[in-house]
Amino acid sequence: MNKEMSRREFLRSSSATALAASIPIGAGSTATVAASEPVRGPFRGTLCLFSKPVPQLNWQELAQSAKGAGFGGIDLTVRRGGHVLPTRAATDLPKAVAAIRDAGLEVPMITTELLSAGDPTAGPILSTASKLSIPYLKPGYYSYLKPGYYGTQFIDVLKDLGEAGQKFTGLVALAEKHGIQVGYHNHPNYIGAPIWDMFRVIEPLDPHGCGFYFDLCQATMEGGVSGWKIAADLVMPRLKMVAAKDFIWKEVAPQQWRAETCPMGQGMSQWKEFLKTLAQSNFHGPISLQQEYAIPGVAGRQGIALSRATIPEVMAAAKGDLDYLKSSLREAYEGVE
Repeated sequence: MNKEMSRREFLRSSSATALAASIPIGAGSTATVAASEPVRGPFRGTLCLFSKPVPQLNWQELAQSAKGAGFGGIDLTVRRGGHVLPTRAATDLPKAVAAIRDAGLEVPMITTELLSAGDPTAGPILSTASKLSIPYLKPGYYSYLKPGYYGTQFIDVLKDLGEAGQKFTGLVALAEKHGIQVGYHNHPNYIGAPIWDMFRVIEPLDPHGCGFYFDLCQATMEGGVSGWKIAADLVMPRLKMVAAKDFIWKEVAPQQWRAETCPMGQGMSQWKEFLKTLAQSNFHGPISLQQEYAIPGVAGRQGIALSRATIPEVMAAAKGDLDYLKSSLREAYEGVE
């Protein structure tokens, strides 16, 4: 009896191990969920410059500036005010990508405002990205907050989430037809900020076609001490891309605090710990560095005309953040401090 039970337990354990070893950890990754230590080796994903902070640069200048700072690729904005306008994606996206690739950089992802397959620009953007072999796309944001929403006025969270889920599911289905994977970005004030709500939408969908574009900084804003850890564990099996930035809480008035982005490694985001989690999962997807913190005279705030004279300061800050990220990745993936 004891021998038979031992044999059953052994078979059950072996089956569970085999099943765990067959579950992929996200696109761009060759990882499996297993209890063993990860194989040490360099991070193989692309470290991208998010193109938002330097809208003044044309495609060639963008590529050369990113390459000079040490980036391996560009997270290209294909949206209003971006480096490629959505209505001109079919014409301009190939030109922009050619200019970037001619400089020796990659374009593994594009950042868009797409919310549904019904958007007239969705088809052209997705089909063009597919032809250019761009694997990942960031969509836009769905909101709970309606015009005129203030204070204690209630909103129908489940209804709004259901409507957003239908739109997102349709967009993912269209993207899959073109071989594009969608990563949803967690952002404060929008659906998906606490991860749990958008997880309900994403969980039943094909894990190859869609997953998460995880932002540790913003998960820390929302989750504080341990919420970011829970969120990271939740998204890890479907992680597509990672956003890199940092922040601090700043008191702007008595008992009034505001989250402000800051240089990488100088804020509240636990990057060292999080990158070790990435290494353990063997994640090798794109990491997009989002240099958003205010530099005197340089801030890339909406409505402010940016001078080309500010570009060296912006790129110098981006290089500093990139150097920190590279060093931290070496420590996490290779054990090299």
